Amino acid sequence: MECISTDKAPQAIGPYSQAVVVNGMLYTSGQIALTPEGVMLGADIVLQTQQVLRNLEAVLSAGGSEMSKVVKCTIFLSSMDDFATVNDLYEAAFKRHKPVRSTVAVKTLPKNALVEIDAIALI
Repeated sequence: MECISTDKAPQAIGPYSQAVVVNGMLYTSGQIALTPEGVMLGADIVLQTQQVLRNLEAVLSAGGSEMSKVVKCTIFLSSMDDFATVNDLYEAAFKRHKPVRSTVAVKTLPKNALVEIDAIALI
């Protein structure tokens, strides 16, 4: 198992890795709307989702993968009222690639984020 780390995404805020590589697969930790410098973006679902997707792309790249190689994502939302907005931004980020996905409403996310996304990808 190889732990992946990049300064192009926020550092882990707990005892975990940004991602790990196991048997040719990359597993990312959930990404929230922290900038690489560790600043949490305000309560705007569009800005937060865009930052989450940038973070996810950076971690995938550091692990030798990319959005087109993602097999599965899990999206955690603090409110299902944001589903359509997040869905549109997610679709734009993945373009024609459509990995399998689960979307779950949760009571709260770290740092009161509105959205968190993790991914499993091929290397």
